Order: sequence, then C-alpha cells, then structure tokens
Amino acid sequence: MRNGPSSPIPLTSRGAPLAVPAAPAIDAAVRGRVERIVELIRPAVQSDGGDIEFVGITDDGVVQIRLHGACVGCPSSQVTLQVGVERNLKDHVPEVRSVQAVD
Repeated sequence: MRNGPSSPIPLTSRGAPLAVPAAPAIDAAVRGRVERIVELIRPAVQSDGGDIEFVGITDDGVVQIRLHGACVGCPSSQVTLQVGVERNLKDHVPEVRSVQAVD
C-alpha cells in the first residue's frame, strides 16, 4: 500500500495507518466561559423580544444555541447568530469554531 490519491487513509511507509490526532475535547472550563458569554449576550436579544439558550458545545468547538420568542422564524436570526453570538464567542473563547441553531 502507498500514500496517494487512491489511498483514503494516510499510511506510514510500512503500510500501517498513520495516527490522526483527535480534536481536543472541550472541558468544563471552556463550557463555563461559553455559558458566561451567552448570558452576557442574552439581554440584547431579549430587548428585541427573543431569547437564546445555550444547549451545548461539541468536541470540535461547535456551539449549539436554541432560539426562542421573536427569534424563531425571524429572517435576521441567522445574522444575530453569526454577527452577534458567534463573533463574541470566538473573540472570548478561542476554542469555539462556529455557532449553530438547534431545535
């Protein structure tokens, strides 16, 4: 076996699979920082009649947010998530890769 376009798994020179490092696990400290930032953002969202709820964070740094109130079905909710929530989280918690809305 050899490395190359036909090889779906990176291999060592002896043909053994090359170890691929796992994504760093998100620990309680990171989760706590994310929760704190979300709580700081919530009053601004609530002032427009909506609300956001921190649901969780995946091991690869995707923050899951549930939208409530006026945010549900609002055409601007995606902008709020990306510009307001995601930008703030990335600025304060470097482990955050993105934010997604969940049901």
